[in-house]
Amino acid sequence: MNNVVPLPLAPARGQPLQVGFERGEILKILDLYGRMVAAGQWRDYAMDFQKDAAHFAAFRRSSERPEMRLEKRPALRQRQGMWTLFGEAGHVLKRGHELANVLALVERRLVKLVD
Repeated sequence: MNNVVPLPLAPARGQPLQVGFERGEILKILDLYGRMVAAGQWRDYAMDFQKDAAHFAAFRRSSERPEMRLEKRPALRQRQGMWTLFGEAGHVLKRGHELANVLALVERRLVKLVD
Protein backbone atom coordinates (compact mmCIF):
# COMPACT_ATOMS: atom_id res chain seq x y z
CA MET A 1 0.00 0.00 0.00
CA ASN A 2 2.89 2.38 0.69
CA ASN A 3 4.72 1.74 -2.58
CA VAL A 4 5.87 4.80 -4.50
CA VAL A 5 5.45 4.30 -8.23
CA PRO A 6 7.45 6.67 -10.48
CA LEU A 7 5.77 8.28 -13.48
CA PRO A 8 6.38 6.34 -16.68
CA LEU A 9 9.03 7.93 -18.86
CA ALA A 10 9.40 7.77 -22.63
CA PRO A 11 12.30 5.44 -23.38
CA ALA A 12 14.17 7.66 -25.85
CA ARG A 13 14.32 11.19 -24.38
CA GLY A 14 13.32 10.76 -20.76
CA GLN A 15 10.27 12.98 -21.16
CA PRO A 16 6.98 12.09 -19.43
CA LEU A 17 4.29 10.30 -21.45
CA GLN A 18 1.74 12.95 -20.48
CA VAL A 19 1.69 16.69 -19.83
CA GLY A 20 0.53 17.94 -16.44
CA PHE A 21 0.34 21.11 -14.41
CA GLU A 22 3.13 22.07 -12.03
CA ARG A 23 2.28 22.81 -8.41
CA GLY A 24 2.42 26.61 -8.78
CA GLU A 25 0.31 26.50 -11.94
CA ILE A 26 -2.43 24.38 -10.42
CA LEU A 27 -2.48 26.61 -7.33
CA LYS A 28 -3.12 29.71 -9.50
CA ILE A 29 -5.79 27.90 -11.50
CA LEU A 30 -7.61 26.49 -8.45
CA ASP A 31 -7.36 29.86 -6.66
CA LEU A 32 -9.20 31.49 -9.56
CA TYR A 33 -11.68 28.59 -9.63
CA GLY A 34 -12.41 29.01 -5.91
CA ARG A 35 -13.04 32.73 -6.30
CA MET A 36 -15.36 32.10 -9.26
CA VAL A 37 -17.27 29.48 -7.24
CA ALA A 38 -17.62 31.96 -4.36
CA ALA A 39 -18.96 34.54 -6.82
CA GLY A 40 -21.54 32.01 -8.06
CA GLN A 41 -20.12 31.83 -11.61
CA TRP A 42 -18.79 28.25 -11.72
CA ARG A 43 -19.86 25.03 -10.08
CA ASP A 44 -17.73 22.23 -11.50
CA TYR A 45 -14.39 21.60 -13.16
CA ALA A 46 -12.55 18.88 -15.06
CA MET A 47 -8.91 18.19 -15.82
CA ASP A 48 -7.54 16.12 -18.68
CA PHE A 49 -3.90 15.10 -19.13
CA GLN A 50 -2.80 13.90 -22.54
CA LYS A 51 0.48 13.17 -24.28
CA ASP A 52 0.86 16.63 -25.81
CA ALA A 53 -1.41 18.88 -23.70
CA ALA A 54 -3.08 19.35 -20.31
CA HIS A 55 -6.57 20.87 -20.05
CA PHE A 56 -8.55 22.52 -17.26
CA ALA A 57 -12.23 23.19 -17.93
CA ALA A 58 -14.68 25.14 -15.74
CA PHE A 59 -18.45 24.65 -15.94
CA ARG A 60 -21.46 26.69 -14.85
CA ARG A 61 -23.32 23.41 -14.49
CA SER A 62 -21.87 19.95 -14.88
CA SER A 63 -24.33 19.04 -17.65
CA GLU A 64 -23.18 21.83 -19.99
CA ARG A 65 -20.11 22.32 -22.10
CA PRO A 66 -17.30 24.22 -20.35
CA GLU A 67 -17.61 27.97 -20.02
CA MET A 68 -13.83 28.24 -20.11
CA ARG A 69 -11.07 25.82 -21.06
CA LEU A 70 -7.40 26.42 -20.31
CA GLU A 71 -4.83 24.46 -22.27
CA LYS A 72 -1.14 23.97 -21.56
CA ARG A 73 0.77 22.82 -24.65
CA PRO A 74 4.57 22.87 -23.99
CA ALA A 75 5.38 22.28 -27.68
CA LEU A 76 4.24 25.87 -28.38
CA ARG A 77 6.46 27.39 -25.67
CA GLN A 78 8.90 28.99 -28.14
CA ARG A 79 6.23 30.13 -30.61
CA GLN A 80 2.98 31.75 -29.47
CA GLY A 81 3.10 30.62 -25.86
CA MET A 82 2.11 27.37 -24.22
CA TRP A 83 -1.04 28.74 -22.54
CA THR A 84 -4.32 29.08 -24.45
CA LEU A 85 -7.70 30.17 -23.09
CA PHE A 86 -10.75 28.94 -25.03
CA GLY A 87 -14.29 30.30 -24.69
CA GLU A 88 -17.54 28.38 -24.44
CA ALA A 89 -17.92 28.08 -28.22
CA GLY A 90 -14.34 26.79 -28.58
CA HIS A 91 -12.82 29.97 -29.97
CA VAL A 92 -9.45 31.23 -28.71
CA LEU A 93 -9.82 34.10 -26.25
CA LYS A 94 -6.16 34.59 -25.37
CA ARG A 95 -2.75 33.01 -25.88
CA GLY A 96 0.42 33.74 -23.98
CA HIS A 97 3.68 32.72 -22.41
CA GLU A 98 2.63 33.58 -18.83
CA LEU A 99 -0.25 31.87 -17.03
CA ALA A 100 -1.12 34.99 -15.00
CA ASN A 101 -1.57 37.09 -18.16
CA VAL A 102 -3.89 34.51 -19.71
CA LEU A 103 -5.96 34.11 -16.54
CA ALA A 104 -6.27 37.92 -16.18
CA LEU A 105 -8.98 37.87 -18.83
CA VAL A 106 -11.17 35.68 -16.60
CA GLU A 107 -10.23 37.52 -13.40
CA ARG A 108 -11.65 40.77 -14.82
CA ARG A 109 -15.12 39.27 -14.42
CA LEU A 110 -14.60 39.25 -10.65
CA VAL A 111 -13.92 42.98 -10.43
CA LYS A 112 -17.00 44.89 -9.35
CA LEU A 113 -17.49 48.61 -9.14
CA VAL A 114 -18.11 49.79 -5.58
CA ASP A 115 -20.03 53.00 -5.06
